[in-house]
Amino acid sequence: MFTLMRNLRRNLINNNLVGKYFLYAFGEFILIVLGILVALWIDNWNQERQELKREQFYLSGLKEEFQVSLQKLDTLIVVNRKSYVTAQDLLRLIPQSSSLEEESQVSQMLIQAFSYDIAYNPNNSLLEELMNSGRLETLSDRGLRQHLTSWESFVRSVQHQENSLRIQRDQTSDLLLAEEGSIRTILVRSGVDTGGLDLETSGELHSNLPLLKSREFENNLLLFILTATNIETVHYAPLKRKIETILELIEAGLE
Repeated sequence: MFTLMRNLRRNLINNNLVGKYFLYAFGEFILIVLGILVALWIDNWNQERQELKREQFYLSGLKEEFQVSLQKLDTLIVVNRKSYVTAQDLLRLIPQSSSLEEESQVSQMLIQAFSYDIAYNPNNSLLEELMNSGRLETLSDRGLRQHLTSWESFVRSVQHQENSLRIQRDQTSDLLLAEEGSIRTILVRSGVDTGGLDLETSGELHSNLPLLKSREFENNLLLFILTATNIETVHYAPLKRKIETILELIEAGLE
């Protein structure tokens, strides 16, 4: 091809066809420019295709992460609700409790209300990688980027409230560890598996009912209930809506 073009140019020059030569040269220049433009277009097209492929990969990974995070949150909401609902029932039951049977019921409720630590731990490995590497800009949806950027601070706020709930739980449970309380009674009366310990025959069981009916226990129990219900309505509910919004934006970007 190039040999043919050189021969044609040489013939035009040798035959003094200057006008046609310049016309030919101009046409050759146009062909070269067009070739460069086509090459650049192909290169840009390939690059955009790679960027789109990379974005789809990230979106797919983020979708999986936030789906798992949503499942974790749903489980946590159920556990937290079970804790504070049981605590509410306990608050109503304690004043009337006096018999051995009722103490057994109270012991079971104490286990259900205070045995579970509430701690949200989302899956964020890919998101952290995108944030730390500056690759978050790979995602074309600006709204999605904004939600992902504010995600960490949102979670920190929730975890701060969870820490307050943990403090309230510990303060309430600590009353049972004092001289007036008996963990052994709770374990025996609730029927919890103690790993082979024969606690029923190791001495007289001390009743926890007088302690649980104290004003101090009632105050701590009320603060625990209020904190637990607050974390569900003020923190977990908005967090769940945020995750669902992120998943909707991710789904919209997936092809």
